[in-house]
Amino acid sequence: MTADEPDLFAAPEPSRAPRSASPTAGSSASSAATAATAPVPPPPARPASHGPTAGAAAAPAVPLVPAGTGGRSGPPSHEVFPAGPQQPAPAPASAAPRARLGAGPVALVLALALVAGFAGGYAGDRVARSTAGPAPVANLPVAADDDAADPSRPAGSVAAIAADVLPSVVSFEVTASDGSGSSGSGFVLREDGYLLTNNHVVAAGAEGGEIVVVLADGSEHDGEVVGRTSDYDLAVVRIDVDGLTPLVLGDSDDVVVGDAVLAVGAPLGLDSTVTSGIVSALHRPVQAGDQATTAFIDAIQTDAAINPGNSGGPLVDADGEVVGINSAIAQPPGALQATGSIGLGFAIPANQARTTAEQLIETGSATYPVIGVLLDSGYSGVGVKVADDAQEGVAPVTPDGPADLAGVRPGDLILEIDGRPVSQSDELIVAIRARQPGDAVTLTVRTGEETREVRVVLQESQSD
Repeated sequence: MTADEPDLFAAPEPSRAPRSASPTAGSSASSAATAATAPVPPPPARPASHGPTAGAAAAPAVPLVPAGTGGRSGPPSHEVFPAGPQQPAPAPASAAPRARLGAGPVALVLALALVAGFAGGYAGDRVARSTAGPAPVANLPVAADDDAADPSRPAGSVAAIAADVLPSVVSFEVTASDGSGSSGSGFVLREDGYLLTNNHVVAAGAEGGEIVVVLADGSEHDGEVVGRTSDYDLAVVRIDVDGLTPLVLGDSDDVVVGDAVLAVGAPLGLDSTVTSGIVSALHRPVQAGDQATTAFIDAIQTDAAINPGNSGGPLVDADGEVVGINSAIAQPPGALQATGSIGLGFAIPANQARTTAEQLIETGSATYPVIGVLLDSGYSGVGVKVADDAQEGVAPVTPDGPADLAGVRPGDLILEIDGRPVSQSDELIVAIRARQPGDAVTLTVRTGEETREVRVVLQESQSD
């Protein structure tokens, strides 16, 4: 091949651009290329205003894609647009032909590139690992693993008392004759299947309905009413099960304000629920029961949470002994029905429950004491007033009754019972109901301007 013949394997000469291109134009083109390939910045956040700012256009409903700088219209901004022809330097006239690389050198170059790439990647990874430091470790604390230790609780703790009491607490599912249902609580009174609860819990089932008792182990048993009384709102139910663990009825006369207590039962059907509190007050005159019957209770007041469904369950002391039977809760004025605990719960004292339960088991019915007077519910003043006149054919003072024999007369004021002042009819009634027929009480009575004390021996009346 001669010098005049073209080299077919040489690289083609670059086309030469005209030298008349302005440097200023070249600079502008270069800037446009840079702008087209740079990342698109995020759109600025719109100010949180209720209308467009003065002098600014309102933001469009659909976000617009930023087109970048340069003002060029056309295809989307992620495409790269050429900024203009490059300006290479002219080649010398006597430039020697370019040498060609053979297949062997090309393969060697590629192999070296791969090795260099691998080595660079490995070195970069090692450098990143060494500069990043060790991976973080959580090292969260864990509980001590002491399998040999028994997770017991100290005697007298809420957990220890609850563990002892819960196996003896039951829940009731009652279906009335019309198909309506209700629920309540109770507890084991004797190991041979005798249970104690409120009369209003099982009354619907006792009158042609059905009573199902659910034990702490979840087993269900048909319940039969042994006896019940609306005057004390108590009932004894029996199931055909032996070997139960009864709770001990404590001495409620030993309870004082401030004693710690637990209320156990099935509020709103949530069985085995335990709440804690204290004895808030004693001798609260409370009317319990349902709308058809009213029971007068010389109640223990507690702030342990008592809710619908707790009725009939035990109120226990720090020794795990029953000191009361949860029966009623107070509600704010205007409430038409019980909605939940407001820290004012009331329980029938255990001593009263013991006496009544024994009567119900032995005879199927109960009795309560009376003094034989009618009280004037419309009176407001000091003490409680005996009615002046007969009401519905009933004499204000029963002839030959306890009060009559003690010298109480119509219109007298009863100021105290056994030294305890009374100012409402309910206070006198519950104080008498807390005694037993045959007990003697001392009444402080005022007739006109004369005040005296009289001894009254209570008589017995049959409960409904």
